[in-house]
Amino acid sequence: MNKINFSVGIFFLLGMASLMFLSLNVSNLVGSSIDSEYELLAYFDDIGGLKPKAAVRSSGVLVGRVKDIEFDSKRYQAKVVIEMQRGVRFPLDSSATILTAGLLGEKYIGITPGAEIDFLKKDDKIQMTQSAVILENIISQFLFNQSSNDDASGKVSGSGEIFK
Repeated sequence: MNKINFSVGIFFLLGMASLMFLSLNVSNLVGSSIDSEYELLAYFDDIGGLKPKAAVRSSGVLVGRVKDIEFDSKRYQAKVVIEMQRGVRFPLDSSATILTAGLLGEKYIGITPGAEIDFLKKDDKIQMTQSAVILENIISQFLFNQSSNDDASGKVSGSGEIFK
């Protein structure tokens, strides 16, 4: 009986440890340190839930991490500070986009390299940025456009009369 209780206890502890590891991994708190060499700035209209320590990827490869996010009251945009991994360089005309990974909706920054000869350096600003796609905004635009089309096409109103 004691061996069974002991086995069940060990199994329970292993299960709890693996759940903790998975939850930390999903929230980007495990393995979040990189060998950073320099920082870049990017301004976005809407970061859509991007958090510090979020991944920065190019071609699916981790090339940096989000260091800090703050609101710039002069530009009225979110200012994102990105730590770039040592040895990784991008052309001056590279672009940054906030993307979503996986079913849980983890946000990350995707960098698409440009074609310039010169490279971004410490504290340079990524000029071309694309904000996060917010699902609620897309749905509301679709519903608004749908209701506008219904009104314009002469659909039946609430009283049963047809307008043309």
